Amino acid sequence: MSRNRLLLGVGLVSLGAFSSSCSKESPPPAPPAPTVVAAPSPAAAPEPPKPKMSHEKLVSFFRLPAKTVKAPVDSAEQVSLGRMLFFEKRLSKNHDISCNSCHDLDTFGVDGKATSEGHKGQKGSRNAPTVFHAAGHVAQFWDGRAATLEEQAEGPMMNPLEMAMPGEKRVLATLNSMPEYVKRFQAAFPGNKKAVSVGNAARAIAAFERKLLTSARFDKFLAGDESALTEQERRGLELFASAGCTTCHNGPSVGGTSFQKLGLIEDFPTEDKGRYDVTKNEEDLHKFRVPTLRNVEKTGPWFHDGSVKELPTAVRLMAKHQLGMSFTDAEVDDIVAFLKSLTGELPGADVLAAPELPPSTRATPKPDPT
Repeated sequence: MSRNRLLLGVGLVSLGAFSSSCSKESPPPAPPAPTVVAAPSPAAAPEPPKPKMSHEKLVSFFRLPAKTVKAPVDSAEQVSLGRMLFFEKRLSKNHDISCNSCHDLDTFGVDGKATSEGHKGQKGSRNAPTVFHAAGHVAQFWDGRAATLEEQAEGPMMNPLEMAMPGEKRVLATLNSMPEYVKRFQAAFPGNKKAVSVGNAARAIAAFERKLLTSARFDKFLAGDESALTEQERRGLELFASAGCTTCHNGPSVGGTSFQKLGLIEDFPTEDKGRYDVTKNEEDLHKFRVPTLRNVEKTGPWFHDGSVKELPTAVRLMAKHQLGMSFTDAEVDDIVAFLKSLTGELPGADVLAAPELPPSTRATPKPDPT
């Protein structure tokens, strides 16, 4: 029995030695693979600032076109008479509407309404545009149906929705009934056998309207004073030019030089056919005379129907429908800042204030509210 225990002990020791020997001969476990840390991507280089447009390039968009129709030479007598007629309510059927009613000179030539009220409170379908700088337009009215200021001035007198005079006979009877007007027409149109005429009345009003101009800080910039605009205003001007706004809004009046389709890139929701109603040409469908942007900050609401009440909204809509672009809020702010630099100083009281008008006589036709 002792021998058996001895043999068992030797066997266990031998087995232990064998096990130990096997462990030493086994290859050591592979070390863990090192963790590879990806190198950080280099930061994207900031876009280089866009080069500024030169002053010469910027002002080139607003110069007079090479071919400019010369305006008639207006006499002081014609301008003075035109000013009186501009404020004359007796040129309307009910003696309650003048040119100034819809084109209020104290408020930059507009009445601030989407559409103005005419005879018996009737409203048209289009916004009354400002008369300031209208002399620089290619044509008058949104659809260009009047080629000149003279034609435009004559239209509202007999328009049944506006001043509603029943005809030229009533206009002439009104003017001839007041001796002072007869004398002023003779002084303004010497040599005319019949100086008092609807045509001469319109000619005088047009002479006065040619004096309705304003001068803004922007004009100092155009004249060479680059400090006239703030940094933001110049950024807005450069974006205005580079985005393509100057394709339509160009020349000294910053617009008014052409007819353009509203919704050139993306359709604009309107039933107004624009210039098509005048020409019946399919190419003129939804085309309108481009408005001046002079004093645009003060001449809202905007667009042909007066449907836009905020200037930033007008900028965004024009970018979308005319350019196929979307400006950031910061870009809109810059463009609006530039547009505000177009706000000019109004003339003095010698232009804006209503002049003293001749008194009516027994022969003057009475107001007619019908």
